[in-house]
Amino acid sequence: MPTFTAFTTLADRDRAEELAELIEDLEPAPYGTGVFEIEDGSERWEVGAYFLEAPNEVVLDLLAAAHDAAPFAVSELPETDWVAHVRRELAPVVAGRFFVYGAHDADKVPADGIPLLIEAAMAFGTGHHGTTLGCLSALDRMERAGLRAHKVADIGCGTAVLAMGAAKLWPETVLASDIDPVAVETAAANVVANDLDGRVICLEAAGFEHPQLKAAAPYDLIFANILKAPLIALAPDMGRYCAESGHVILSGILHEQADEVIAAYQTQGFNLESRDEYGDWTTLVLKRG
Repeated sequence: MPTFTAFTTLADRDRAEELAELIEDLEPAPYGTGVFEIEDGSERWEVGAYFLEAPNEVVLDLLAAAHDAAPFAVSELPETDWVAHVRRELAPVVAGRFFVYGAHDADKVPADGIPLLIEAAMAFGTGHHGTTLGCLSALDRMERAGLRAHKVADIGCGTAVLAMGAAKLWPETVLASDIDPVAVETAAANVVANDLDGRVICLEAAGFEHPQLKAAAPYDLIFANILKAPLIALAPDMGRYCAESGHVILSGILHEQADEVIAAYQTQGFNLESRDEYGDWTTLVLKRG
């Protein structure tokens, strides 16, 4: 069965979200829609939809015009077994001692590596993205240098790969949260698959807005691999919930955005310890106090 995609861009987040909601009411209805900030400094938003039947392009363009959006680009995708495709294309990733792999590569796990199983069907946060690779590499380097984190939180956890990495290093329970309920379900499934059930607790929350997250503070180590705007918005809470002399590992930051993120955290009492680049992305390690 073919898949059809429809994408447009516009300059206003509220209009983008309204447009996505209207698309969901179309016939044929999409089986998925999304609204994403385009992280290229343009301050524009992308609205995308996926259809199993060809969408009505005239209606789409009318909706776009009514919301000051660009005309929709509609494409038909060939029928593809995407999970099989990802399994073929995504080789295991090595980030320090961490070895991120799919079940089909279980025979490749090195004896001295720290394995993290993330299935191809749950590809966001597999470790192949420069942001995840950067965070895992920073975690490995810091632990080798003597860091011992007793309380760890992973904010915007996605697949929970970072939370699981911390749980593999230290015996404490790690809290992992995400605003997306599907991500939380994915994270919980990955935790079970990695034999970390009970060691990584997955919570649905925006930032630190969950009683369990607040009760466990202050944290010795906090991950936040999200995007520039929410990272900056989180800076005051990071200062509030990170322990004195605690660390944060931040990514989801394009190179040209890093200075702005660093400045936001310096105002909350953090000092930059390292700044590493992986592909198009920067990973920051900052220490409070």
